[in-house]
Amino acid sequence: MTIYILDTDHLSLYGRNHPTVIARLLAAQVRLTTTAINVEEQLRGRLAQVAEAKDGATQSSAYQRLVETVMLLSEFNILQYDAKSYEIYQALRAQRIRIGTQDLRIASIALAHNGILLTRNLQDFEKVPGLTIQDWSI
Repeated sequence: MTIYILDTDHLSLYGRNHPTVIARLLAAQVRLTTTAINVEEQLRGRLAQVAEAKDGATQSSAYQRLVETVMLLSEFNILQYDAKSYEIYQALRAQRIRIGTQDLRIASIALAHNGILLTRNLQDFEKVPGLTIQDWSI
């Protein structure tokens, strides 16, 4: 069975009920999957909002979004950044692929699981040899 892995942008679109993303996920009848790196990115963003909130209303809203994100992520199978992923990551780094560290880690997890990465960031991820990417937002 093919594993479809949602990158951070597709996670956000899913969380906002983007009609095209939702329709394609439902049509494909796939198990919702993402990576530990994407979870980190989502939670870091929400925790930064909590830390920056100055007044009660802003804090309340920031905590609400944090809880919503945790609940959203609980719907997903989360792929680990394990020894195999790390080995692939090191091999990709040795090739001097010019994309961000987190994106390279996400790519290595997708490659380790022979998954298809769902992302709008085609420009960066297409640089990774052997990685299958698709944009389900269009």
